[in-house]
Amino acid sequence: MLATLSIRDIVLIEKLDLTLSEGLTVLTGETGAGKSILLDAVSLALGGRGDGALVRHGQPKGQVTLTFDLALDHPAHDILAAAELPDEGPLVIRRIQMADGRTRASVNEEAVSVQTLRLIGASLIELHGQHADRAMVDAASHRLLLDAFGGLAAQVAAVGDLWRAWRTALAEAKDERERLEIAAREADFIRHAVEELSALGPEPGEELALSERRTAMMRSEKIAGDLDEALDAVSGGSSPIPSLAAAVRRLERRAGEAQALVRPAVEAIDQALDALETARQHLEAARADAAFDPRELERIEERLFALRAAARKYHVSADDLPALAARYQSDLERLDRSAATLARLEASVNEAGAAYHAAAEELSRARHSAAAVLDKAVAAELPPLKLERASFITRVTSDPAAAGSAGHDQVEFWVRTNPGTRPGALMKVASGGELARFLLALKVVLADRGSAPTLIFDEIDTGVGGAVADAIGQRLGRLAERVQVLCVTHAPQVAARARNHLLIAKASAQDVVDPDAPVTTRVNALTASTRREEIARMLAGATVTQEARAAADRLLKAAR
Repeated sequence: MLATLSIRDIVLIEKLDLTLSEGLTVLTGETGAGKSILLDAVSLALGGRGDGALVRHGQPKGQVTLTFDLALDHPAHDILAAAELPDEGPLVIRRIQMADGRTRASVNEEAVSVQTLRLIGASLIELHGQHADRAMVDAASHRLLLDAFGGLAAQVAAVGDLWRAWRTALAEAKDERERLEIAAREADFIRHAVEELSALGPEPGEELALSERRTAMMRSEKIAGDLDEALDAVSGGSSPIPSLAAAVRRLERRAGEAQALVRPAVEAIDQALDALETARQHLEAARADAAFDPRELERIEERLFALRAAARKYHVSADDLPALAARYQSDLERLDRSAATLARLEASVNEAGAAYHAAAEELSRARHSAAAVLDKAVAAELPPLKLERASFITRVTSDPAAAGSAGHDQVEFWVRTNPGTRPGALMKVASGGELARFLLALKVVLADRGSAPTLIFDEIDTGVGGAVADAIGQRLGRLAERVQVLCVTHAPQVAARARNHLLIAKASAQDVVDPDAPVTTRVNALTASTRREEIARMLAGATVTQEARAAADRLLKAAR
């Protein structure tokens, strides 16, 4: 509920701090005293349109602060969490209006946008009556109220789940259909690519392995000639080995004649022959290793050419050819099974759609039933409010083509103010006073279902008196048993039924030291005796008589 209201420098209000309580609180005072200023201030704090003209003359800015005590299950907690705003202790809303027209808003001392402020404010307070920002102007709220009255929250949630399942199935079918249409347009190319890449059979890393083998073979080809020349020099026709062997044999035959002279030379030549033999063996081994089949090199070069040509054709690297082949194969397989896949997805769409529409139709029937009960309950409240010839109609229209997460119903509150006239939308057909009384009857029936915890009624008793005003007071009292109610009123019958009574008045010249000082508005909480005097003034006018006081006593007694 609204716990405190603090206003600084708004129009005629210089400084105002109000502590509010549960039940019915009335605000009374003479015309022009500033009752509407309070409502303008509350509307501003809840996200209403800012206006520099609201700032008190001569001041740079005005400020309105609202403090709320919230129940643990109040929906405002979810809004605060979604907006990542602090949520500890009382909820404090502040709106600063600058004289140049700019505004600033905060929730629990954190700056917020006007949109966030309005969203939070709508869950806290409803303004009803002739105020510019009155609640329930938007017909979208009528469906929410009907669902709350009928206890249809679980059904609405179930329909929402089915709606989302249906939309998901539709999206999956659409995506598959688009993929298949693209694949079908490229079917010939895909089949050709699959055949070509399958025949080519590329393998991961194949290009690098072939390139390295080709490089090694080309190097071997260059060194093979040098190896052949060296081998020929060591063991070929020009080899010194035969000459050296012959020389050793001749020297060995002379060894007996001159052993000391011949033996060193023979040993040295033997060593040279051994070294040449070792060199020959190494050269032959190297020549064998360097040997390759020229046809193999040709095959490698042809394979590399084929791989690189395919890579250029399909605009990928040679290493990506295997993955590309697999993707084209997958596309071809999907294309081949397209009819079955699409048929399965479309069957899911039809099944989900049928489940949604069946649940939506059941919800629609429940709404029609709840609407009939609601109309009957509101009709019972109308005669005492001088609307005995009027009718209240909850108009539920269904259009499957306009399906949504809450079903396919449009709900709008209609009224017929007199028999024989054409019914129309509540907000368009009813006059200001009639609208306020219709809304009062509706709120009494809805009680604490689908209602903000604080309701403000602005001059709901305009144009009525006597028994009708008393009936309005009774209903406001009943409503205040469940929610906090604030009411600006001129009717003593309404004021007499309040738990709390606030008097709004302008400060008179004798109340200030300087008679030329700006006029200000003040608000006083009335005691039992001052309240009796105020109700007597409302009954008698400018001059309060004993008869008016006696009448005030009777009203207060009857209210008790």
